[in-house]
Amino acid sequence: MNEKNYIDVHETPKITKLLPLSIQHLFAMFGATVLVPILTGLDPATALFTSGIGTLIFLWITKGKLPNYLGSSFAFIGPIITVSQAYGIGTALLGCFLSGIIYMLVAGIVKKAGVKWLDRVLPPVVIASVIVVIGLSLAGVAVDMATKVTVDNVSVISLTSVEISLVTVLLTVIAAVVLRGFFALIPILIGIIAGYLYTLLRHPGLIDFQPIAQAEWFIRPDKLFTEHFKFFEVAAVMGNPGAWISALIIAPVAFVTLAEHLGHLLVTSKVMDRDLMKDPGLHRSLFGDGVATSLGALLGGPPATTYGENIGVLAITRVFSKWVIGLAAVFAILFAFIGKVNMLLMSIPTPVLGGVSIILFGIIAAQGLRMYVDNKISFENKRNMIIAAVILVTGIGGYKITFEGIDFLSNVAIDNIALSTFLGIFLHLILPGKESAMGEANTTQES
Repeated sequence: MNEKNYIDVHETPKITKLLPLSIQHLFAMFGATVLVPILTGLDPATALFTSGIGTLIFLWITKGKLPNYLGSSFAFIGPIITVSQAYGIGTALLGCFLSGIIYMLVAGIVKKAGVKWLDRVLPPVVIASVIVVIGLSLAGVAVDMATKVTVDNVSVISLTSVEISLVTVLLTVIAAVVLRGFFALIPILIGIIAGYLYTLLRHPGLIDFQPIAQAEWFIRPDKLFTEHFKFFEVAAVMGNPGAWISALIIAPVAFVTLAEHLGHLLVTSKVMDRDLMKDPGLHRSLFGDGVATSLGALLGGPPATTYGENIGVLAITRVFSKWVIGLAAVFAILFAFIGKVNMLLMSIPTPVLGGVSIILFGIIAAQGLRMYVDNKISFENKRNMIIAAVILVTGIGGYKITFEGIDFLSNVAIDNIALSTFLGIFLHLILPGKESAMGEANTTQES
């Protein structure tokens, strides 16, 4: 019997460990979660608030068995901007609200039909390849954050950024591999703090403390609700038939992010070494994501999605406690009302975030490679090799389908993760010899 080397979902770490473990998850999701509202014209504080509320709802619906954090989804950026400019932010948020409804409808179908059909359409060779894609398709984003700066709207390599990110990577790796005890559980937090302090000592000009000094300490709840929440703007357009039609530009993006959601659930299952598709169930995770997205839209936040960065933290720390994720969500809600803390977190240098992202995204990809090995996927079999090759190249290469020339779909795209997943499933279904895709380990168990 192997010695237990993880903290399970129902277990609660001591408060001295609980606090930094939760803050680590907060740091992991913060940059991406506030970037989406900044790009789309929504409010970052509201996005923090809705991500925290959405995560708590998700934990409740999944019975505390799925320790995922829900942050802002990047897939909706283009459609939200387009619809907002043409029809107003209320209409865009109505579309986001409808996308959450789509999630909930699909969850109902999955609950009724079960998940056994997924075993037939998503064998290990497809799942493992998609997991690798989820990690490595983000490699370019992480490397750009770690190495580049924008000068006159042109992205160029910065040796200063390279220096800071490499130091951050090195210190994070040392924390993960060399340190023992509790400190080995918070390598990402250590890496971010160390990278921040290194930047402050070596390149203080990269950190602007002026926004922190100018920010309010506390944002009054009534101010946040009246000035930032968009419920009344969404309600105002609900009586307009034209707004509903315009909102449908955004709603179908849900089908794209469904594939990403499924991939994240499979990654988390692999990290936790249990079948989360069955318990708590895909229908619960989809429904939780849908409720979080629809509620967030009513309040003025972007659509929610499970975060690869936080799954990477789970993989490094082996701490799956729902209380850790839940407290991180509570922190996000509280920080939405603390202006100076918001600005302090936003002052974290991009190369520091890029450095830790390199590790987090790489760990996700490594989980996919591990799945090839654990299931004994044979690449001497041409069928497996072809399926994996198509998924990996289209996914990592950023192959997307756009609908240019179709006005109302001009800013909608099937992203690389969704497309590579669909292609892998399609090839598996049409090619003969399906049993080989299950891997030798599963074939042996069945026999």
